[in-house]
Amino acid sequence: MDWKTLDSLEFLQEAIESSQQHPVVLFKHSTRCSISRMAKKLTEQQWDLPNEVHPYLLDLLNHRDVSEAIASQFQIHHESPQFLLIKNKTCVFHANHHHIDPIAAKAYL
Repeated sequence: MDWKTLDSLEFLQEAIESSQQHPVVLFKHSTRCSISRMAKKLTEQQWDLPNEVHPYLLDLLNHRDVSEAIASQFQIHHESPQFLLIKNKTCVFHANHHHIDPIAAKAYL
């Protein structure tokens, strides 16, 4: 899988805008958290979403402002790790911690 690094508020808005053309996954990841590392690894191993889905990876420790913007824009309480599927600028699926499963997101494509 080819993560795009989500590292600015401007890039976040571009990703959200692009969700009007193709689905977008936002994965909020803490590099210091073992649960987050495991969820990211399992997401990568189980990734079976169509190529049209664009995955973005957010390093929470370095870009907390972007994480807060995601929580505010989609009215979803911040968690880490967190997986959000965005379509047409709307979060249609989200999961946290051990509930993260990209296969479950397929039903919302």
